[in-house]
Amino acid sequence: MRITVQKTNAPKAKPSSEGALGFGKVFTDHMFVMEYNESNGWHDPKIIPYGSIELDPSSAVLHYGQTIFEGLKAYKIANDDILLFRPEKNMERINISNERLCIPQIDVDFCVEALKTFVDVERDWVPSSAGTSLYLRPFIIATDPFLGVHPSYTYKFIIIASPSGQYYPEGVNPVKIWVEQNYVRAVKGGTGFAKTGGNYAASLKAQKEAQDKNYTQVLWLDGIERKYIEEVGTMNVFFVIDDEVVTPELSGSILPGVTRMSAIELLSARGKKVTQRQITIDEIYNAHDRGALKEAFGTGTAAVISPIGELNYNGNNIIINDNKTGPVAQELYNSLTKIQTGEANDEFNWTVRV
Repeated sequence: MRITVQKTNAPKAKPSSEGALGFGKVFTDHMFVMEYNESNGWHDPKIIPYGSIELDPSSAVLHYGQTIFEGLKAYKIANDDILLFRPEKNMERINISNERLCIPQIDVDFCVEALKTFVDVERDWVPSSAGTSLYLRPFIIATDPFLGVHPSYTYKFIIIASPSGQYYPEGVNPVKIWVEQNYVRAVKGGTGFAKTGGNYAASLKAQKEAQDKNYTQVLWLDGIERKYIEEVGTMNVFFVIDDEVVTPELSGSILPGVTRMSAIELLSARGKKVTQRQITIDEIYNAHDRGALKEAFGTGTAAVISPIGELNYNGNNIIINDNKTGPVAQELYNSLTKIQTGEANDEFNWTVRV
């Protein structure tokens, strides 16, 4: 398919200070849009000026939540070239989410090329300051106008972009995490492994209550026994116990993060023992009590690596590594961000040049 490009006649003013970008607050001049119907499949890919989407009030996405999304970043490197980090993995994960939500599969190779074309159009929006990037949000929405519970027959695939800084106000400093006991995000057999809006809607109440208590994020436990660690609201989670790095296994109720995958592959390549298994919250507290819990950190596209300095479970507060960033988290952050920004040799062939 040929991608048509319609440039805006009214370009926006770019942020005056890259150091104060925040996350997801400013959007670029254009967006990518592609349509789906049963007769034509995915068709009419185009890049057009950023603007409102017209939807019928009865559109399926508004009533039944049939939608998925992704998140990845574009980085400006030293010679003003632009790199994407493992974009094919995000597009492959779109199809995993699509399958669960009864949304038609996309062509991964075409959508990676579409993403590259879109970023090339918006290349002047890619910030260059340390810690900044162009955050990319591909998403699909069901557009059939009906009130009845069945999969839509029409869809829109859209990509928007936002020049962004650090996701957490703490930056790469340790964050405070509340271990959630009252609410459940997902269970095996549900949609926890898919990147769909409903998962995040289900997390909002707990997230607000945690923030009201001055905690940055929520750590979710399993929805059945309420004892196995799953993930933080916007990150997969890792623990360093003695000399072993441990992370919850992919059991169908947590997101298979691209940064999670990259962290495991990078640590393993450097000789670190990494284990994916069930972990109880009691095990983490017992490891802390005997001095074996060395570090905890989250991994995700938005924050990359976010050290965890404090956990609160059932009113029992523990401080991890004196509330400092540990060596494993720091090494991962340095290694991943240097690969993403072209400052280090990409020994894994993870980056894609625009």
